[in-house]
Amino acid sequence: MPLLSVEKLSIDFLMRGSWLPAVSDVSFSLAKGEVLALVGESGCGKSVTCLSLAKLLPEPPARYASGSILLEDKGKTSDVLKLHPRELRKIRGGRIAYIFQEPSVSLNPVFRIGEQIAEAIELHRPELEDIRGEVVALLRQVGISEPERRVDAYPHEMSGGMQQRVMIAMALACKPEILVADEPTTALDVTIQAQILDLLRKLRSETEMAIILVTHNLGLVADLADRVIVMYAGHMVESAPVEKLLSSPLHPYTQALLSAVPKLGQDTEKLTTIPGQVPSPANYPRGCRFYGRCARAEALPEKDQKICAEEPQAWREASPGHGCRCWQLHGEKS
Repeated sequence: MPLLSVEKLSIDFLMRGSWLPAVSDVSFSLAKGEVLALVGESGCGKSVTCLSLAKLLPEPPARYASGSILLEDKGKTSDVLKLHPRELRKIRGGRIAYIFQEPSVSLNPVFRIGEQIAEAIELHRPELEDIRGEVVALLRQVGISEPERRVDAYPHEMSGGMQQRVMIAMALACKPEILVADEPTTALDVTIQAQILDLLRKLRSETEMAIILVTHNLGLVADLADRVIVMYAGHMVESAPVEKLLSSPLHPYTQALLSAVPKLGQDTEKLTTIPGQVPSPANYPRGCRFYGRCARAEALPEKDQKICAEEPQAWREASPGHGCRCWQLHGEKS
């Protein structure tokens, strides 16, 4: 049984009196110890999907329009979207923890880091007597030197990499089963990025914690993830094991993302880009949401372009575990 199962999840946001689709028909599962990566441009619905896992999106402006988020617990499943606020508090930080991309924003500047980590422990592990000792142990676990001294430091007294380690320690404080890492290395230099990745890999090995990794960095995905979901304009457009997706991408958007990655040793004056922008939820195309930017569609006969432009694209399995939202995958429309 999967640790987490998201089934046909759709989320809308209220804007100027109208409900606009932010995430549409998203389905995936997560096993214990698995690393699942969500990739795609900004505004594609990755973070909204992740925040919904613990029902963190405020209602309104958000609305969970349809679907379910099933969390397994000792052979039983519960739908996060139907839980009472009291039960949700146990899940948030307890079973599902988050690391966000800007630790300087997430950490409170007027409290010592030890106090901020201790707060989570007090809420979810009240039986623990030596909380300060546990905080020091967590700081040591994430590779912070002199944790006995650093526990009393303020966030501004630490570098960006150290602050991110504090965020990881805070996320680990309650021994979660799922860690959601939303762009955990974006603001860090490459050396610190490598250290954070090594730390996540070590924690996964030691605790069998499942990780959902939100990133733009396909190199990071290749290094850490087991499976990948590619999102575009609120839709899942492709999902596959990482080796399969990187070697044999099916969807034109996935292919465009991979072609835009600079390659070592390649002599080129201009980087490959994807023309256009991700459409606003207020202006999603009636058919394929990638249609206006799709090089494959441009090369089709006019009658086939009409299918791309006007027919909603259904999810299809090309092979076990490898799905894609494109009618040309099987040569037939939805």
